[in-house]
Amino acid sequence: MKNNRIIIFDTTLRDGEQCPGASMNLREKLEVARQLARLKVDVIEGGFPVISDGDFHAVQTIAKEIKGPIIAGLARCVPKDIDAAGAAVKPAGKRGRIHVFLATSKIHREFKLGKARDEIIRLAVEGVARAKSLVEDVEFSPEDGSRTEPDFLIEVCKAVVAAGATTVNIPDTVGWAVPEQYGALIAQLHASVREFQTGKAIISVHCHNDLGLAVANSLAAVRAGARQVECTVNGIGERAGNAALEEIVMALKTRAEFFGGYQLGVNTREIVKSSRLVSRMSGLVVQRSKAIVGENAFAHSSGIHQDGILKKRETYEIMDPQEVGWGVTELPLTKHSGRAAVAVRLRHLGFKMTDADVAAIFARFKEIGDKKKFVYDDDLVSLVEGHITEVPETWSLDYLSVTSGSQTVPTATVRMKKPGAKAGESEVLQDASIGDGPVDAVLKAMDRLTRTPGKLMDYSLRAVSQGKDALGEVTVKVDFNDGNLVVGKGASTDIIEASARAYLNAINRHLTAQQEGRRALPQP
Repeated sequence: MKNNRIIIFDTTLRDGEQCPGASMNLREKLEVARQLARLKVDVIEGGFPVISDGDFHAVQTIAKEIKGPIIAGLARCVPKDIDAAGAAVKPAGKRGRIHVFLATSKIHREFKLGKARDEIIRLAVEGVARAKSLVEDVEFSPEDGSRTEPDFLIEVCKAVVAAGATTVNIPDTVGWAVPEQYGALIAQLHASVREFQTGKAIISVHCHNDLGLAVANSLAAVRAGARQVECTVNGIGERAGNAALEEIVMALKTRAEFFGGYQLGVNTREIVKSSRLVSRMSGLVVQRSKAIVGENAFAHSSGIHQDGILKKRETYEIMDPQEVGWGVTELPLTKHSGRAAVAVRLRHLGFKMTDADVAAIFARFKEIGDKKKFVYDDDLVSLVEGHITEVPETWSLDYLSVTSGSQTVPTATVRMKKPGAKAGESEVLQDASIGDGPVDAVLKAMDRLTRTPGKLMDYSLRAVSQGKDALGEVTVKVDFNDGNLVVGKGASTDIIEASARAYLNAINRHLTAQQEGRRALPQP
């Protein structure tokens, strides 16, 4: 019987987070997971539980709190990995999945593992069997599957399915495949393994974008028999990234007649919101021309195009922008809006906030409301996400003054607080510095005060909403001389203040990570 359901496996919180500088804390991961649940993805891969206590706790918390999707944890074919993944996903009950992997390609067997074919199959079978003893839902990935000899790949698939794997993922780990070849490989596997034909097990695909072909390869695989696609929001991930979830979903939906009318459970109206949340939480900006979710995705500047759109939308638009979440926002709030109105709007936007959260966000809302006429939904979302990204404040900003001009040496005076020797006390320190510009001067003064000098590796600024008084959101990536990129975020109607808040957020993240005795960005 033909299975017409395509399972969307989201690995934003695992493979997506492995992108340098994209690491998220527990609160950020949980908000992304909640949004993925609203998006109605089928599977959320929450992380790699064995690599750190933080990753284990994140997967376990997601498994406890997120309802609906299957919750997966990644593991090598190593007993301690599998046991850690099993313990992490246990709170999800029957929705828990262990995703085990082992390299199978010739180059990996010879140069990374130093193991023969029969040893690889033995380890794969043992890994799947151990995972199966902990959960019912087991997925196996032959790492570098696209470069594995087809005859050996068929042998591996048969062995792990017999051991209990219900999903076999064929990763294009290094982005080497091209659609025609990759589709042929999936078709060969589908024809060679009886369980893929009967529905006892399904083929999954996980494609990387090194040649810009991740989405094309994934779609070719679907046509050839794959029934699960592993992808990330905005296509984030290691190196050039992964297949973009929004492109996979909308290609299958928009070209349903070509792909055979496959069924998807994704709520497409949550796509843009998901894209923006992941962008802000990860610090990875979405390019304006990005398909589906880029700011220019539905923009038409050509007069001919505009004329056609006005006469009939379908002349130049193959998708309805509102179908993916673009559209008119609600009426804006003002500084006169009360806490109850803000709380209602937060719930409307999908955020799960405690009373303490609402109080903290409302305080920032009043600050912003005093500086601009209207507070739009995007402004409010930025404030919420700024609150989510906060870490314990080793340092806090108390005062900031900047002088700058075309004939003036940029100078910044910064006053900061840090906890004193006694509980409830604060030590106040002040310093001033000059710089190449006002932002540089502020950051240098902060370096001197905190004695935590960092090298600014990336700086981005975007207007959150409309108008000359728009909230400016700054994202920075800072190297504190340990090789790790720490992301910091800040927002204000004053871009100098937003820059200072973003840099301070990065400093506090770095110091918190040091206090916890771990690297700021653990990488598997």
